[in-house]
Amino acid sequence: MTYQQTIDYLYTHLPMFSRIGEAAYKEDLHNTISLCEFLGNPHQKFKCIHIAGTNGKGSTSHMLAAILQKAGYKTGLYTSPHLKDFRERIKINGTMIKESFVIDFVEKTDSFAQKIQPSFFELTVAMAFDYFAQEQVDIAVIETGLGGRLDSTNVIQPILSVITNIGWDHMNILGNQLDKIAFEKAGIIKPGVPVVIGEYLPETKQVFIEKAKQANSSISFVQDIYKITAIALHSNSLQCQISHTTTAITETFTLDLCGQYQAQNLCTVLCAEGILIEQGFQIKQDQEKFALSHVKSITGFYGRWDILSEQPITIADVAHNVDGLKQVIKQLAQISTPEQKKHFVIGMVKDKDIDKLLALLPTDAYYYFTNSHIPRAMHHKDLQLKAASFGLKGEGYDQVNDAIKAAKEKASQSDIIMICGSIFLVAEIERD
Repeated sequence: MTYQQTIDYLYTHLPMFSRIGEAAYKEDLHNTISLCEFLGNPHQKFKCIHIAGTNGKGSTSHMLAAILQKAGYKTGLYTSPHLKDFRERIKINGTMIKESFVIDFVEKTDSFAQKIQPSFFELTVAMAFDYFAQEQVDIAVIETGLGGRLDSTNVIQPILSVITNIGWDHMNILGNQLDKIAFEKAGIIKPGVPVVIGEYLPETKQVFIEKAKQANSSISFVQDIYKITAIALHSNSLQCQISHTTTAITETFTLDLCGQYQAQNLCTVLCAEGILIEQGFQIKQDQEKFALSHVKSITGFYGRWDILSEQPITIADVAHNVDGLKQVIKQLAQISTPEQKKHFVIGMVKDKDIDKLLALLPTDAYYYFTNSHIPRAMHHKDLQLKAASFGLKGEGYDQVNDAIKAAKEKASQSDIIMICGSIFLVAEIERD
Protein backbone atom coordinates (compact mmCIF):
# COMPACT_ATOMS: atom_id res chain seq x y z
CA MET A 1 0.00 0.00 0.00
CA THR A 2 1.03 3.60 -0.51
CA TYR A 3 1.02 5.97 2.46
CA GLN A 4 -2.27 7.54 1.36
CA GLN A 5 -3.87 4.13 0.91
CA THR A 6 -2.66 3.18 4.40
CA ILE A 7 -4.17 6.32 5.96
CA ASP A 8 -7.43 5.79 4.07
CA TYR A 9 -7.53 2.24 5.42
CA LEU A 10 -7.00 3.44 9.00
CA TYR A 11 -9.77 6.04 8.68
CA THR A 12 -12.32 3.84 6.95
CA HIS A 13 -11.79 0.39 8.45
CA LEU A 14 -11.21 1.20 12.12
CA PRO A 15 -13.70 2.82 14.53
CA MET A 16 -12.44 6.39 15.04
CA PHE A 17 -13.71 8.42 18.02
CA SER A 18 -12.99 11.81 16.43
CA ARG A 19 -15.29 10.86 13.55
CA ILE A 20 -18.08 8.76 15.07
CA GLY A 21 -17.80 9.45 18.81
CA GLU A 22 -18.78 7.09 21.62
CA ALA A 23 -19.27 4.05 19.37
CA ALA A 24 -15.48 3.94 18.83
CA TYR A 25 -14.63 4.01 22.55
CA LYS A 26 -13.52 0.67 24.04
CA GLU A 27 -14.07 0.39 27.79
CA ASP A 28 -11.13 -1.88 28.50
CA LEU A 29 -7.42 -2.26 27.74
CA HIS A 30 -7.54 -5.78 26.30
CA ASN A 31 -6.89 -4.84 22.68
CA THR A 32 -4.03 -2.52 23.54
CA ILE A 33 -2.44 -5.16 25.78
CA SER A 34 -2.84 -7.78 23.03
CA LEU A 35 -1.32 -5.48 20.40
CA CYS A 36 1.61 -4.64 22.66
CA GLU A 37 2.23 -8.33 23.37
CA PHE A 38 2.14 -9.04 19.63
CA LEU A 39 4.77 -6.31 19.14
CA GLY A 40 7.00 -7.51 21.98
CA ASN A 41 5.74 -4.99 24.56
CA PRO A 42 7.47 -1.91 23.12
CA HIS A 43 5.94 0.35 25.80
CA GLN A 44 8.23 -1.29 28.37
CA LYS A 45 11.39 -0.28 26.49
CA PHE A 46 11.50 3.48 27.12
CA LYS A 47 10.87 5.97 29.92
CA CYS A 48 7.70 8.02 29.69
CA ILE A 49 5.57 10.74 31.25
CA HIS A 50 1.79 10.26 31.23
CA ILE A 51 -0.50 13.30 30.94
CA ALA A 52 -4.28 13.45 31.38
CA GLY A 53 -6.79 16.23 32.02
CA THR A 54 -9.88 17.90 30.63
CA ASN A 55 -8.07 20.91 29.18
CA GLY A 56 -4.43 21.83 28.76
CA LYS A 57 -2.98 18.34 28.40
CA GLY A 58 -1.91 19.00 24.81
CA SER A 59 -0.22 22.29 25.69
CA THR A 60 1.42 20.78 28.78
CA SER A 61 2.65 17.80 26.74
CA HIS A 62 4.18 20.01 24.06
CA MET A 63 5.84 22.37 26.55
CA LEU A 64 7.41 19.48 28.48
CA ALA A 65 8.53 17.82 25.25
CA ALA A 66 10.10 21.09 24.05
CA ILE A 67 12.06 21.47 27.31
CA LEU A 68 13.31 17.88 27.28
CA GLN A 69 14.26 18.10 23.61
CA LYS A 70 16.14 21.37 24.11
CA ALA A 71 17.94 19.80 27.10
CA GLY A 72 19.37 17.23 24.71
CA TYR A 73 17.08 14.26 25.25
CA LYS A 74 15.71 12.29 22.30
CA THR A 75 12.06 12.97 23.05
CA GLY A 76 9.00 11.14 21.78
CA LEU A 77 5.63 12.86 21.83
CA TYR A 78 2.26 11.17 21.41
CA THR A 79 -0.84 13.42 21.26
CA SER A 80 -4.31 13.38 19.75
CA PRO A 81 -6.23 14.26 17.74
CA HIS A 82 -4.21 15.57 14.82
CA LEU A 83 -5.28 18.70 12.96
CA LYS A 84 -3.94 18.33 9.43
CA ASP A 85 -1.70 15.29 9.16
CA PHE A 86 -2.12 11.93 10.90
CA ARG A 87 1.62 11.92 11.62
CA GLU A 88 1.25 14.93 13.97
CA ARG A 89 0.18 12.38 16.59
CA ILE A 90 3.58 10.68 16.76
CA LYS A 91 6.76 12.75 16.80
CA ILE A 92 10.37 12.44 17.89
CA ASN A 93 12.21 15.71 18.53
CA GLY A 94 9.45 17.59 16.75
CA THR A 95 9.70 15.49 13.57
CA MET A 96 6.64 13.48 12.55
CA ILE A 97 6.74 9.70 12.25
CA LYS A 98 8.07 8.45 8.91
CA GLU A 99 5.47 7.55 6.30
CA SER A 100 7.34 4.30 5.63
CA PHE A 101 6.98 3.29 9.30
CA VAL A 102 3.21 3.89 9.20
CA ILE A 103 2.90 1.71 6.08
CA ASP A 104 5.09 -1.07 7.46
CA PHE A 105 3.35 -1.04 10.85
CA VAL A 106 -0.14 -1.36 9.36
CA GLU A 107 1.01 -4.16 7.07
CA LYS A 108 2.75 -6.16 9.82
CA THR A 109 -0.21 -5.85 12.23
CA ASP A 110 -2.96 -6.33 9.63
CA SER A 111 -3.72 -10.03 10.12
CA PHE A 112 -3.55 -9.74 13.92
CA ALA A 113 -5.70 -6.59 13.86
CA GLN A 114 -8.34 -8.38 11.83
CA LYS A 115 -8.56 -10.97 14.61
CA ILE A 116 -8.96 -8.57 17.55
CA GLN A 117 -10.67 -5.65 15.72
CA PRO A 118 -8.95 -2.70 17.45
CA SER A 119 -10.18 0.87 17.26
CA PHE A 120 -8.25 3.50 15.35
CA PHE A 121 -6.94 4.88 18.65
CA GLU A 122 -5.83 1.49 19.98
CA LEU A 123 -3.83 0.76 16.84
CA THR A 124 -2.35 4.27 16.76
CA VAL A 125 -1.22 4.04 20.40
CA ALA A 126 0.50 0.72 19.67
CA MET A 127 2.13 2.31 16.60
CA ALA A 128 3.53 5.14 18.73
CA PHE A 129 4.93 2.73 21.30
CA ASP A 130 6.54 0.59 18.60
CA TYR A 131 8.07 3.65 16.92
CA PHE A 132 9.47 5.10 20.14
CA ALA A 133 10.95 1.73 21.10
CA GLN A 134 12.55 1.13 17.71
CA GLU A 135 13.96 4.67 17.61
CA GLN A 136 15.25 4.26 21.18
CA VAL A 137 13.95 7.53 22.59
CA ASP A 138 15.35 8.72 25.93
CA ILE A 139 11.91 9.79 27.13
CA ALA A 140 8.39 9.95 25.67
CA VAL A 141 5.56 12.29 26.65
CA ILE A 142 2.29 10.38 26.28
CA GLU A 143 -1.02 12.24 26.28
CA THR A 144 -4.19 10.31 27.07
CA GLY A 145 -6.96 10.37 24.52
CA LEU A 146 -10.08 10.30 26.69
CA GLY A 147 -10.30 9.84 30.43
CA GLY A 148 -7.39 7.89 31.87
CA ARG A 149 -8.31 4.71 33.71
CA LEU A 150 -9.55 2.91 30.58
CA ASP A 151 -7.62 4.96 28.03
CA SER A 152 -5.50 2.88 25.64
CA THR A 153 -2.36 4.71 26.74
CA ASN A 154 -2.84 3.48 30.30
CA VAL A 155 -0.79 0.32 29.79
CA ILE A 156 2.43 2.29 30.37
CA GLN A 157 4.44 2.49 33.57
CA PRO A 158 5.54 6.15 33.61
CA ILE A 159 8.18 7.85 35.71
CA LEU A 160 5.74 10.74 36.28
CA SER A 161 1.98 11.21 35.96
CA VAL A 162 0.38 14.62 35.33
CA ILE A 163 -3.30 15.55 35.55
CA THR A 164 -3.83 19.12 34.34
CA ASN A 165 -7.39 19.77 35.55
CA ILE A 166 -10.93 18.42 35.71
CA GLY A 167 -13.86 19.99 33.88
CA TRP A 168 -17.04 19.20 32.02
CA ASP A 169 -16.37 17.14 28.89
CA HIS A 170 -17.29 13.68 27.59
CA MET A 171 -19.82 13.30 30.40
CA ASN A 172 -21.64 10.60 28.39
CA ILE A 173 -18.56 8.40 28.86
CA LEU A 174 -16.72 9.66 31.95
CA GLY A 175 -19.69 10.52 34.17
CA ASN A 176 -21.82 13.58 34.88
CA GLN A 177 -20.21 14.55 38.19
CA LEU A 178 -16.79 16.14 38.63
CA ASP A 179 -15.69 13.55 41.19
CA LYS A 180 -16.56 10.76 38.74
CA ILE A 181 -14.58 12.45 35.96
CA ALA A 182 -11.68 12.94 38.40
CA PHE A 183 -11.82 9.24 39.29
CA GLU A 184 -11.40 8.31 35.62
CA LYS A 185 -8.49 10.74 35.13
CA ALA A 186 -6.88 9.57 38.39
CA GLY A 187 -6.70 6.11 36.86
CA ILE A 188 -3.30 7.04 35.39
CA ILE A 189 -1.78 7.26 38.90
CA LYS A 190 0.53 4.25 39.23
CA PRO A 191 2.06 2.61 42.33
CA GLY A 192 5.07 4.56 43.57
CA VAL A 193 5.00 7.01 40.67
CA PRO A 194 4.79 10.72 41.61
CA VAL A 195 1.77 12.62 40.34
CA VAL A 196 1.32 16.32 39.61
CA ILE A 197 -2.19 17.85 39.78
CA GLY A 198 -2.39 21.13 37.86
CA GLU A 199 -5.70 22.37 39.29
CA TYR A 200 -8.10 20.87 41.79
CA LEU A 201 -11.65 21.68 42.85
CA PRO A 202 -13.41 20.96 46.16
CA GLU A 203 -15.11 18.00 44.46
CA THR A 204 -11.90 16.53 43.01
CA LYS A 205 -9.07 17.06 45.49
CA GLN A 206 -9.99 14.18 47.81
CA VAL A 207 -10.36 11.82 44.84
CA PHE A 208 -6.72 12.48 43.91
CA ILE A 209 -5.52 12.22 47.52
CA GLU A 210 -7.23 8.86 48.00
CA LYS A 211 -5.92 7.42 44.74
CA ALA A 212 -2.35 8.61 45.45
CA LYS A 213 -2.57 7.16 48.96
CA GLN A 214 -3.70 3.78 47.63
CA ALA A 215 -0.84 3.81 45.13
CA ASN A 216 1.72 5.06 47.65
CA SER A 217 2.51 7.88 45.25
CA SER A 218 3.73 11.34 46.21
CA ILE A 219 1.29 14.04 45.08
CA SER A 220 1.99 17.68 44.20
CA PHE A 221 -0.84 20.22 43.91
CA VAL A 222 0.46 22.90 41.57
CA GLN A 223 -1.90 25.66 42.67
CA ASP A 224 -0.53 25.35 46.20
CA ILE A 225 3.09 25.56 45.00
CA TYR A 226 3.06 28.17 42.22
CA LYS A 227 1.19 31.46 41.91
CA ILE A 228 0.71 33.52 38.76
CA THR A 229 1.59 37.07 39.85
CA ALA A 230 1.44 38.87 36.49
CA ILE A 231 0.50 38.20 32.86
CA ALA A 232 1.20 40.45 29.87
CA LEU A 233 -0.02 39.61 26.38
CA HIS A 234 2.08 40.90 23.48
CA SER A 235 1.44 40.52 19.76
CA ASN A 236 3.02 37.08 19.46
CA SER A 237 3.97 36.10 22.99
CA LEU A 238 2.72 35.80 26.54
CA GLN A 239 4.84 37.00 29.44
CA CYS A 240 4.15 35.27 32.74
CA GLN A 241 5.51 36.09 36.18
CA ILE A 242 5.41 33.01 38.40
CA SER A 243 6.17 32.86 42.13
CA HIS A 244 7.05 29.79 44.19
CA THR A 245 5.03 29.87 47.40
CA THR A 246 7.70 28.19 49.54
CA THR A 247 10.94 29.74 48.28
CA ALA A 248 9.33 33.10 47.36
CA ILE A 249 11.44 33.04 44.18
CA THR A 250 9.74 34.86 41.33
CA GLU A 251 10.65 34.23 37.70
CA THR A 252 9.49 35.68 34.40
CA PHE A 253 8.83 33.42 31.43
CA THR A 254 8.01 34.28 27.83
CA LEU A 255 5.80 31.81 25.96
CA ASP A 256 5.09 31.72 22.25
CA LEU A 257 1.68 30.27 23.18
CA CYS A 258 -0.50 33.34 23.56
CA GLY A 259 -3.59 32.08 25.36
CA GLN A 260 -3.65 33.46 28.89
CA TYR A 261 -4.78 30.04 30.10
CA GLN A 262 -1.23 28.87 29.23
CA ALA A 263 0.03 30.53 32.43
CA GLN A 264 -1.62 27.79 34.48
CA ASN A 265 -0.27 25.11 32.15
CA LEU A 266 3.17 26.68 32.59
CA CYS A 267 2.93 26.26 36.38
CA THR A 268 2.07 22.59 35.87
CA VAL A 269 5.05 22.19 33.53
CA LEU A 270 7.42 23.84 36.03
CA CYS A 271 6.24 21.53 38.80
CA ALA A 272 6.66 18.47 36.59
CA GLU A 273 10.07 19.67 35.43
CA GLY A 274 11.20 20.03 39.05
CA ILE A 275 10.33 16.39 39.75
CA LEU A 276 12.16 15.25 36.61
CA ILE A 277 15.26 17.16 37.76
CA GLU A 278 15.00 15.42 41.14
CA GLN A 279 14.96 12.14 39.22
CA GLY A 280 18.24 13.00 37.53
CA PHE A 281 17.27 14.84 34.34
CA GLN A 282 19.75 17.60 33.47
CA ILE A 283 17.88 20.73 32.39
CA LYS A 284 19.58 24.11 32.39
CA GLN A 285 17.60 27.29 32.96
CA ASP A 286 18.56 28.78 29.59
CA GLN A 287 17.40 25.58 27.86
CA GLU A 288 14.09 25.74 29.71
CA LYS A 289 13.53 29.43 28.93
CA PHE A 290 14.41 29.02 25.24
CA ALA A 291 12.16 25.97 24.87
CA LEU A 292 9.14 27.69 26.44
CA SER A 293 9.51 30.65 24.10
CA HIS A 294 9.81 28.41 21.03
CA VAL A 295 7.31 25.59 21.67
CA LYS A 296 5.66 26.01 18.26
CA SER A 297 8.86 25.77 16.24
CA ILE A 298 10.37 23.01 18.39
CA THR A 299 7.33 20.71 18.49
CA GLY A 300 5.10 21.90 15.63
CA PHE A 301 2.27 22.80 18.01
CA TYR A 302 -0.58 25.03 16.86
CA GLY A 303 -4.32 25.66 17.24
CA ARG A 304 -4.18 27.41 20.63
CA TRP A 305 -4.92 31.13 20.46
CA ASP A 306 -3.28 31.27 17.05
CA ILE A 307 -3.30 34.76 15.60
CA LEU A 308 -3.85 34.03 11.92
CA SER A 309 -3.84 37.61 10.66
CA GLU A 310 -4.12 41.27 11.66
CA GLN A 311 -6.60 43.93 10.55
CA PRO A 312 -8.97 42.48 11.43
CA ILE A 313 -7.34 40.42 14.16
CA THR A 314 -8.25 36.81 13.37
CA ILE A 315 -7.71 34.20 16.09
CA ALA A 316 -8.23 30.44 16.03
CA ASP A 317 -8.51 28.30 19.16
CA VAL A 318 -9.57 24.68 19.57
CA ALA A 319 -11.69 25.50 22.66
CA HIS A 320 -14.63 23.09 22.52
CA ASN A 321 -15.91 22.58 26.06
CA VAL A 322 -17.28 24.83 28.82
CA ASP A 323 -14.00 25.57 30.58
CA GLY A 324 -12.09 26.09 27.34
CA LEU A 325 -14.70 28.45 25.88
CA LYS A 326 -14.88 30.42 29.14
CA GLN A 327 -11.14 31.08 28.91
CA VAL A 328 -11.40 32.23 25.30
CA ILE A 329 -14.27 34.61 26.04
CA LYS A 330 -12.47 35.97 29.10
CA GLN A 331 -9.33 36.76 27.09
CA LEU A 332 -11.36 38.30 24.26
CA ALA A 333 -12.99 40.64 26.78
CA GLN A 334 -9.58 41.65 28.09
CA ILE A 335 -8.00 42.42 24.71
CA SER A 336 -10.96 44.16 23.07
CA THR A 337 -12.54 47.58 23.45
CA PRO A 338 -16.29 48.36 23.43
CA GLU A 339 -15.85 49.88 19.96
CA GLN A 340 -14.49 46.66 18.49
CA LYS A 341 -17.16 44.36 17.13
CA LYS A 342 -16.70 40.64 17.66
CA HIS A 343 -17.30 38.12 14.90
CA PHE A 344 -17.49 34.44 15.86
CA VAL A 345 -16.88 31.72 13.29
CA ILE A 346 -18.19 28.74 15.20
CA GLY A 347 -18.96 25.06 14.75
CA MET A 348 -19.53 22.23 17.23
CA VAL A 349 -19.87 18.47 17.43
CA LYS A 350 -23.20 16.92 18.34
CA ASP A 351 -22.08 15.04 21.46
CA LYS A 352 -21.04 18.15 23.42
CA ASP A 353 -23.35 19.99 25.82
CA ILE A 354 -24.35 22.49 23.13
CA ASP A 355 -26.76 24.45 25.33
CA LYS A 356 -24.12 25.16 27.99
CA LEU A 357 -21.66 26.29 25.33
CA LEU A 358 -24.13 28.55 23.54
CA ALA A 359 -25.17 30.12 26.87
CA LEU A 360 -21.58 31.39 27.31
CA LEU A 361 -21.41 33.27 24.01
CA PRO A 362 -21.95 37.05 23.84
CA THR A 363 -25.23 38.16 22.30
CA ASP A 364 -23.70 41.39 20.95
CA ALA A 365 -21.39 39.49 18.57
CA TYR A 366 -22.16 38.46 14.99
CA TYR A 367 -22.01 34.75 14.18
CA TYR A 368 -20.95 32.69 11.19
CA PHE A 369 -22.25 29.19 11.91
CA THR A 370 -20.39 26.41 10.17
CA ASN A 371 -19.38 22.79 10.51
CA SER A 372 -16.45 20.48 10.03
CA HIS A 373 -16.85 17.49 7.74
CA ILE A 374 -16.95 14.53 10.11
CA PRO A 375 -20.02 12.48 11.10
CA ARG A 376 -19.98 13.94 14.64
CA ALA A 377 -20.27 17.53 13.43
CA MET A 378 -23.51 19.39 14.05
CA HIS A 379 -24.79 20.79 10.76
CA HIS A 380 -24.49 24.56 10.62
CA LYS A 381 -28.23 24.98 10.03
CA ASP A 382 -29.05 23.02 13.19
CA LEU A 383 -26.49 25.01 15.17
CA GLN A 384 -27.84 28.29 13.80
CA LEU A 385 -31.40 27.33 14.78
CA LYS A 386 -30.39 26.29 18.29
CA ALA A 387 -28.23 29.40 18.74
CA ALA A 388 -31.15 31.65 17.85
CA SER A 389 -32.93 30.56 21.04
CA PHE A 390 -29.95 32.02 22.95
CA GLY A 391 -30.19 35.35 21.13
CA LEU A 392 -27.20 34.62 18.87
CA LYS A 393 -27.68 35.89 15.33
CA GLY A 394 -25.76 35.20 12.16
CA GLU A 395 -25.49 33.29 8.89
CA GLY A 396 -24.68 29.69 8.02
CA TYR A 397 -21.84 28.28 5.91
CA ASP A 398 -20.97 24.71 5.02
CA GLN A 399 -17.23 25.43 4.81
CA VAL A 400 -15.25 27.10 7.60
CA ASN A 401 -13.07 28.92 5.07
CA ASP A 402 -16.16 30.44 3.44
CA ALA A 403 -17.32 31.53 6.89
CA ILE A 404 -13.94 33.16 7.61
CA LYS A 405 -14.01 34.92 4.24
CA ALA A 406 -17.51 36.27 4.98
CA ALA A 407 -16.41 37.44 8.44
CA LYS A 408 -13.42 39.29 6.98
CA GLU A 409 -15.68 40.98 4.41
CA LYS A 410 -18.17 42.09 7.06
CA ALA A 411 -15.67 43.08 9.76
CA SER A 412 -13.93 46.43 9.87
CA GLN A 413 -10.13 46.51 10.08
CA SER A 414 -10.30 47.14 13.84
CA ASP A 415 -12.74 44.30 14.65
CA ILE A 416 -11.92 40.84 16.04
CA ILE A 417 -12.72 37.50 14.40
CA MET A 418 -12.70 34.44 16.69
CA ILE A 419 -12.77 30.91 15.25
CA CYS A 420 -13.60 28.23 17.83
CA GLY A 421 -16.00 25.54 19.04
CA SER A 422 -14.37 22.41 17.64
CA ILE A 423 -10.88 21.00 17.16
CA PHE A 424 -12.04 19.63 13.82
CA LEU A 425 -13.24 23.02 12.64
CA VAL A 426 -9.80 24.57 13.31
CA ALA A 427 -8.25 21.60 11.47
CA GLU A 428 -10.06 22.57 8.26
CA ILE A 429 -8.80 26.17 8.20
CA GLU A 430 -6.69 26.86 5.11
CA ARG A 431 -3.41 28.42 6.23
CA ASP A 432 -1.02 30.49 4.15
